[in-house]
This record gives sequence, C-alpha cells and structure tokens, in this order.
Amino acid sequence: MNDELVIYNKPKSSISENIRTIRTNLEFMNTTKKFKTILFTSSIGGEGKSFVAANTAIAFAQAGKKVLLIDADIRKGRLHLLFNVPSGANGLTNLLVDEDALESYKTIKDEYIVQTKIDNLSFLPRGSAVPNPSELLESPNAVKLIALFKLKYDYIIFDCCPVIGLPDALILARKMDKTIIVCSIGHTPSDVLENAKKSLENVDANIAGVVVNRVPSSNNDYYSKYYE
Repeated sequence: MNDELVIYNKPKSSISENIRTIRTNLEFMNTTKKFKTILFTSSIGGEGKSFVAANTAIAFAQAGKKVLLIDADIRKGRLHLLFNVPSGANGLTNLLVDEDALESYKTIKDEYIVQTKIDNLSFLPRGSAVPNPSELLESPNAVKLIALFKLKYDYIIFDCCPVIGLPDALILARKMDKTIIVCSIGHTPSDVLENAKKSLENVDANIAGVVVNRVPSSNNDYYSKYYE
C-alpha cells in the first residue's frame, strides 16, 4: 500500500493516533443527528486534503464501518495513486452519465467500485477526464447517486478540489451532511482560508471543522511531513 496511507502502514504512529482523533470527533458529532456524507476540501492546492481524506476513510473502516471513499476531485484527483488504481479506470464521471448503471447498485459495484485490500473500505475513482466537471456534480444524477450510496454505506467520504477558483466543492458541499476544510501550516494564507470558509458558508455548507496539516513535529517521525 502507498506510504501515504499511514494509518494502515503505521497504525501505532502518532499521526495515526491523530487521524483516529478526527474519526472520534466526527463520531461524537454523529451521536445525536446521524450523518453519512463527509466532504474534504481545502482553500488551495497542496494542503494535504487527499491524504487526510484517505486516512480518515481507513480509520472508519478499521472501526468496523462500511465506507466508500470517492475521488470527487475530477480535475486533478490523485487518490488512484494511493490505491494503485490505473488513472484511466472507470469512475465517478463515467458513472454520472451512465443512466442504466444508476438503476442498479449491483452494476455500480461490479463495474465502477474498487474493493480495496482494507476490510470495509471501497473506492470510487474519479473516472475519465471531462470538459464539464461542475455540471456533472450539479446534475440530478449526482443527487440520485448520493442517495443510493447512503443506503449501502455507513460513511461516504468525498475528496474534492480546493474551494478557491473552482465551483466544484461549493456544489458538492450543498449536498453533504458535513464538510471539513484541510489547511497546511506554512502554506495556507489565513485570509485565503477565511475566504474559503465564507464561500462554503454562503452556500449553507455544514462545516464540521478545520484539520491543520503539517504542524511541525518535535520528533523524527517520517510521516510528520504529512500530518501531525
């Protein structure tokens, strides 16, 4: 498995403990008002949202939850690299235009969803490049697909593109139960983070919180460059 899947490769590391804390916090929020869909986004690129989303998905799977991780960063998604899936594999974009598949979860599972080596964790790649990603995410088929997945999984985790400069995350955030913003120490300007937060609030996104990535570590843990 890819080195970035820290919670799988190094389950006893401090980073893995921090990821499990994210899971615990989300589970605590979920005790009164049940939710299933969680969107991970960021202000700008390079903040580590895919790393945090993937490891959080694994954390839920390790806790016995049935999890679907979706690469909804249609433009530059990289989750396929973490799970060793070919970049041209059928995925979200192909599924959103496949009217027949949307009528049958079995077809979706057989033709689009990748069963990972991790128990309880399934993965939906981003799919083929398309000229109109925002239109696909805004389509009725996207709403239909999310509703279908809610019937089949305990948690559906979406890794989407950054907020600033693109409409995709704002479109998806309106459809999500919770949204998490990932920022990075030394990389994310505070005013840019604030603008991203305001943009999400303007579309009535339910912001669960902010994950701060790449906090300097006092130890020599290799994985501290990703998350601490």
